[in-house]
Amino acid sequence: MINIEISDKVFNSIYLKHAMNNNKRYQLYYGGSSSGKSYAIAQRTIIDILQGDRNYLVVRQYQNTVKKSIFNELVKAISRFKVSEFFSINKSELTITCNVNKKQILFSGLDDPEKIKSVTPIDGVITDILIEEATEIEYAGYKQLSKRLRGKSKAEKRITLLFNPILKDHWIYKEFFGIWEDNKQYAEDETTSILKTTYKDNKFLTEDDIRGLEDETDKYYYEVYTLGNWGVLGAVIFKNWKTEDLTDMIPTFDNIYNGLDWGFADDPLAFVKLHYDKMRKKIYIYDELYVTGMLNSEIAPTIRIKTMNEMVTADSAEPKSIEEFRRTYKINIKGAKKGKGSIESGIKFIQDNEVIIHSKCTNTRMEFSKYKYKEDKNGNVIPKPVDKDNHIIDALRYALESVNTNASWGWKN
Repeated sequence: MINIEISDKVFNSIYLKHAMNNNKRYQLYYGGSSSGKSYAIAQRTIIDILQGDRNYLVVRQYQNTVKKSIFNELVKAISRFKVSEFFSINKSELTITCNVNKKQILFSGLDDPEKIKSVTPIDGVITDILIEEATEIEYAGYKQLSKRLRGKSKAEKRITLLFNPILKDHWIYKEFFGIWEDNKQYAEDETTSILKTTYKDNKFLTEDDIRGLEDETDKYYYEVYTLGNWGVLGAVIFKNWKTEDLTDMIPTFDNIYNGLDWGFADDPLAFVKLHYDKMRKKIYIYDELYVTGMLNSEIAPTIRIKTMNEMVTADSAEPKSIEEFRRTYKINIKGAKKGKGSIESGIKFIQDNEVIIHSKCTNTRMEFSKYKYKEDKNGNVIPKPVDKDNHIIDALRYALESVNTNASWGWKN
């Protein structure tokens, strides 16, 4: 281990707090442009190498982009820390080696899978995989990378992902963001941590840097690259939702609605439970079921426990199942009225309210991020939803049928 003194002033404080001593296996640092992600993790990487317990494999999707981005950031971190004498930097081989302890930072692109397989440090094993611009990486590539973390080491194995958030249907969102709350900046569980930052967290920006980010006029780019939010594009149906941990609020919910969409093999059976705050026009979704291959006899007891004697509104296309739930399993259930225009009016009603999804309802969040309108051959949006990724959403429409003020049939509260 090499002992050097580094002033706290060279770090952005939020990364000093959440990144420098973080040993979670999966670490995600995301947000807007110029938020200091690469800068901070480059600092951490150099410190780790100097301490002598870690070897890094740093990757991007394409080999030819590595040298101009994260490789240069690491070289600059060495220079800023004034520790160049301790390192050998090989620009042609793309390796950085600590001369004192032989720990290394190795670089590769995922466009050459065979090269990834052959990457081996001089001393010890790969302990850290750092993925820059992680949204470029396919899920299969990520899984292949994760298999590289094997072998004995004193340090905990870690995978670190750096990225701007692009679209919510990305595999990163589905894989890791079950713990996320949109009103927080940091989240963690036993294995995973997520830190969101924007330019406001980077004290090293100039006024011109800040002005360039704040003056962005494209709505999508402003949301993603200035504010660091997961983006949604025009064809996505629901843009009026967010995730929160509703655990403390659930005991206060008293205007409860339950919806059920039948399914078995390819299509899942989907159940959703919500509280509707009519005064504030807010829909709180706080429980779900999303299962395939289960018989009515297997799933009904669970739904009975979740609903007790509350009303469940189910897809009326299966009257036999509705009657079985009512007679055999004593579930208070009725068929949805549906009718002409019910899908459109149900969607419009949900759009007219703010939707808050419990952070534990991962399938609900997945559907809200992917449910889209059809598009013609020229990419123009057609106001008809694609009949896909909508099982929870169908159940939600049924649940809200009795309070749907857009409905042209049946009752209205």
